[in-house]
Amino acid sequence: MTNWHSLSAEQALSELASDPITGLTTAEAHLRWQRHGPNLLREKGAKSPGRILWEQFTGAMVLVLLAAAVISLLLGEYRDAVAIIVIVILNALLGFVQEFRAEKALRALQKLAISRVKVKRNGEVQEIPASALVPGDLFYLEAGNLVPADGRLLTSANLRVLESLLTGEASPVDKNAEVVLPEATALGDRRNMVYKGTTVVYGRGMAVAVATGMDTELGQIAAMMQMVEPAPTPLQRRMAALGRTLGLMALLIVGAVTLLGLWHGEDIKTMFLTGVSLAVAAIPEGLPAVVTIALALGAQRMLRRRALVRRLSAVEALGSVTKICTDKTGTLTQNRMRVAALALPQPGGGFQLATPGVAATSCPETALLLVAGALCNDAVLRRENEKWSYVGDPTEGALLVAAADSGYKAPELERACPRVAELPFSSERQRMSTLHRLEGELGCPIPKLGEETPAYLLFCKGALDRLLPLSRGVWVGGEVQPLGEWQEKLERLQAELSQEGLRVLALAFRHWSSAPGVLDEEGERELLLLGLVSFKDPLRPEALAAVATCRQAGIDPVMITGDHPATALAVARELGMETQRVLTGKDLDSLNPEDLAAVAEGVTVFARVAPAHKLKIVEALQRNGHIVAMTGDGVNDAPALKKADIGVAMGRSGTDVAKEAADMVLLDDNFATIVAAVEEGRVIYDNIKKFLQYLMTTNFSEILIILVGLLGGMPVPLTPLQILWVNLVTDGLPALALSVEPAEAGVMHRPPVDPRSGIFTRRLAGHILWAGVFMAFVCLAVGYWLWRVQAASWQTVLFSTLVFSQLAHVLAIRTGTASLFAAGCCSNPAVLGAVLLTVVLQLLVVYLPPLQGVFCTVSLSRTELLLVFILGSLIFWAVEVEKWLYRRLTTG
Repeated sequence: MTNWHSLSAEQALSELASDPITGLTTAEAHLRWQRHGPNLLREKGAKSPGRILWEQFTGAMVLVLLAAAVISLLLGEYRDAVAIIVIVILNALLGFVQEFRAEKALRALQKLAISRVKVKRNGEVQEIPASALVPGDLFYLEAGNLVPADGRLLTSANLRVLESLLTGEASPVDKNAEVVLPEATALGDRRNMVYKGTTVVYGRGMAVAVATGMDTELGQIAAMMQMVEPAPTPLQRRMAALGRTLGLMALLIVGAVTLLGLWHGEDIKTMFLTGVSLAVAAIPEGLPAVVTIALALGAQRMLRRRALVRRLSAVEALGSVTKICTDKTGTLTQNRMRVAALALPQPGGGFQLATPGVAATSCPETALLLVAGALCNDAVLRRENEKWSYVGDPTEGALLVAAADSGYKAPELERACPRVAELPFSSERQRMSTLHRLEGELGCPIPKLGEETPAYLLFCKGALDRLLPLSRGVWVGGEVQPLGEWQEKLERLQAELSQEGLRVLALAFRHWSSAPGVLDEEGERELLLLGLVSFKDPLRPEALAAVATCRQAGIDPVMITGDHPATALAVARELGMETQRVLTGKDLDSLNPEDLAAVAEGVTVFARVAPAHKLKIVEALQRNGHIVAMTGDGVNDAPALKKADIGVAMGRSGTDVAKEAADMVLLDDNFATIVAAVEEGRVIYDNIKKFLQYLMTTNFSEILIILVGLLGGMPVPLTPLQILWVNLVTDGLPALALSVEPAEAGVMHRPPVDPRSGIFTRRLAGHILWAGVFMAFVCLAVGYWLWRVQAASWQTVLFSTLVFSQLAHVLAIRTGTASLFAAGCCSNPAVLGAVLLTVVLQLLVVYLPPLQGVFCTVSLSRTELLLVFILGSLIFWAVEVEKWLYRRLTTG
């Protein structure tokens, strides 16, 4: 691959066989178009709808559920089979819709194409469709243009290009066709190149196209996005593992129960049906539905908080995030340059640092500095939503806003002191000068020419090293002091400000009693330096608190930016990010994937990186076992957004490409919304675990009741239909209500879930075991006693005790460690309503004659019903004791 930036313009033209005078001929352009294809971004062949739909039915959990549905159909249990099939179909349709809508990023990239472009062909300037541009074409650039292809500049006149789309750098880049750069020059420093999709903000130029279509930097981003395959979320991985485990368990249960029943002389059909019923009981068939409902409700809550979820699983994945890789410009910062400080020389030999505002104008020298910045300026001041804004170069706009905030509005200044001549900024001169005729009051003291008020003022702004050789002194306290020692002090201050990541400009002036004639560079001599102005892209107001909260929650924020290392480091320190080391794109190029994974673990700032580097960093962190979120707003972020476990795009400032590649879009560009999303994800994960805790405990107790009951010589303790009633009704309603359980206290004061751990933690597994045994023992004890005394109600009492135990259990596990009484019994009305409704349904099954025949139940006496309620409540008090012991052990 040719490093075009390391070639001179003549060498580039020679390499491309293009004539600098006539450009390409029409015939040659046609041949190249046939060889290279149109200047468009090609889309990768998408999956067919049929394949996407088929993949929704190949998950382990889904296959187990389908097997259970088939067996239920063969045994005539149509209600159970229909319920399972409906759940599977709904889950598959949701997955199909999400994946079918996910592949729109390249269509958004296509919007960056330009319809027409000016080129030189056959020695004439022509306007052609941008798609017809080919390597070797000479194309023209003007302010406001989108660059149509990657090009090596041939000429440039004050050309400035905004490349934040690719590099993330907020300031436009000064371009210079004359320079030749080293091969290793980073993308953001290639001043002799322009790139497809970036914006010309100032000046003009001409370039020779060196790459079109998919060969451009933008095209390489599109290619990377096509190759990226999104990884399954932590929940999807855990659910797949759970499905495989439960499938094996179901097979063992069917075999064990059937053989055990036959050994006791039971009917083979009855025992096989009982075995299948227990197998279905072992599988939480409502899990896909509950997970989907929990995620959908979480997505709705996030939308109310200005976050649009494009992929449901993204909500849960955020709850497991361990690293948040964030772009700097536009994400942590406002992507709007602002004046950070005004540095004015003081009579004592030091500097006064002032910030713009009404208070700053109390110092005459500060006021003059602000006026100079507002007049030596080509940006246009605007008033929007009660705030000052601008149109034009970000640095010049920052000067206008700073002056306006201090009471000096550019339009009023221009009327009092109109511009009569100028020497424009250029990348070679690194300065700009404007000559003004003084016709009115500027609102600040005007430097005198002896005793006279000058008639003309020249203001000059630019790099300090370009203004110092032209200056004869420094304006200090209303007087001129020789440059002398001030030069070293000014250079030292500039170095200190630059090390803080600030951009620095110097401002100077000169005055005349009469018109100086034609303004040329001689008129810029004999300047008097006013001081320095430093600029920064300020933090978003909410970013500091959001980063702190992330760190408190055990999540490491990682800054990945195309900006300069000093700027990135300064922003990271301002945010309170621990920064031991900064890696640049050049450093990353020297590391293989294994070394990068080892180094990336301890790095929180990556600077001067290209889009491919961002993708490598995300992959390295994922290789280390992290669940990675990536936030961003530019095209350069899109491949990493798609590769990350969770991609988060900015809705207002973000490009369409970033939004389409992301899993979630922040509608208000508020970084703090990420913290809210993390909290929401943790709540949802907690609720899914509670759902599993509830179902697996009760299902385990059902299996124990059947197995132990048969081993103890009892008849089958529960009929197949009673088991299915428990699974589909008694389990289902309260479990669904758990999905809207509110957040527990301290949810953001704990580390994220270990991505390598399964969904069954030691505490969860321990609870399922002891609580399942406890409920089974209580139910079997009362059932066995009544059976031995030959009470006709023994099975109904056992059945009802199991149901009421489950309802008491769901109330107890609503809180993970806190007592239900501390959290509030009515804090989740849905669970309370589901429990009461299930109690009513169970009483109907026990007392309504038509249902008694279906479910093999008998009416219970008041004493028996009271016994059922008392025994059913025992598990509630047992779980409360468990939580009390856990709190005592963990708090010391």
